Amino acid sequence: MSRGLSELRNGSLIVLGVLCAGMGLNGFLMSSSFIDGGVTGVSMLLAKVSPVPLSVWLPLVNLPFVAIGYRHIGRAFAIRSVLAIAGLALALVVIPYPDVTPDLVLTSIFGGFFIGVGIGLAVRGGAVLDGTEIAALLISKRTHLLKVGDTILAFNVVLFLAAMSLLGVEAALYSILTYISAAKTLDFVIYGLDEYTAITIISNQSTAIRQMITGELGRGVTVYRGYGGLLREERDILNCVVTRLEVGKVRAIVQTLDAGAFVTYHTLSNAEGGVVKKQALH
Repeated sequence: MSRGLSELRNGSLIVLGVLCAGMGLNGFLMSSSFIDGGVTGVSMLLAKVSPVPLSVWLPLVNLPFVAIGYRHIGRAFAIRSVLAIAGLALALVVIPYPDVTPDLVLTSIFGGFFIGVGIGLAVRGGAVLDGTEIAALLISKRTHLLKVGDTILAFNVVLFLAAMSLLGVEAALYSILTYISAAKTLDFVIYGLDEYTAITIISNQSTAIRQMITGELGRGVTVYRGYGGLLREERDILNCVVTRLEVGKVRAIVQTLDAGAFVTYHTLSNAEGGVVKKQALH
């Protein structure tokens, strides 16, 4: 794909992301005094407790983190993010989003859904609408005590505790529901049905299991030789990487051949190379 087509694709994804996030904010959450998590949630909380509108707070709160992203990620990322955040602020002002529903549960769930879709599309377009991950990355690098996920969790715990005191317990609880909905939707938009899972299988029927996985699924299997820590028995250990839709197929294969096999599953944020080519390692 040429650079021009690539940027056109990125721009289209960012525009769709801005429109979706605007729908989640103005179409659902703002009229109900609910907030999302992360930097977007901070901006929404500030808009609730001050006369300054959300369209002003969003760029003010996000831009310092975009500046950090400029240093650590690159110029193109920073430019796209600035344009995306500015576009979202403008959309909140000029687009007459309807107030979709007065139902609080629907508001929290679908508000989070649209925000998650919007942020996810922007990320796929090489930009951010929420600087939370950038902030978490910086903090984790500086402290060396917290991982990025731990930092985001701690950040949101503090945010929702503040929301309880400023907006009330009920609004804060609905806001947590909004955050969960947004986070799950964001993961699905970014990783989709191709989110990868690493599966480790320890079984006396390892040869038959390997042959069925490579033959029926066309997925590669890596074989390790290991020893049991208790019985000191030597056996093959299988490791394969599949999409989330194929996890059930692997589970069915293992259950058919050895219902007592020891199987572990590890969700991967990304995988490249042999997983795509589907080359089996014998």
